[in-house]
Amino acid sequence: MSKSCKGLAMELVKCLSESDCVKVENRSFRECAGEKSPTISSECVGLRETYFNCKRGQVDMRARIRGNKGY
Repeated sequence: MSKSCKGLAMELVKCLSESDCVKVENRSFRECAGEKSPTISSECVGLRETYFNCKRGQVDMRARIRGNKGY
């Protein structure tokens, strides 16, 4: 279960590395992922929300019994 969000994390990093926030502004991935900036595409925002829900599902006891919905 600890690896169920790994695919989402890798896609999020890939998406953020191609965004203007990292390329042009030379900011870290954490800074770019943590804010709602127009330099981040809507695809990256969607991936961030999905990754957040995946990580939250790992903590939820109901999801731990059923298993996290993996990517």
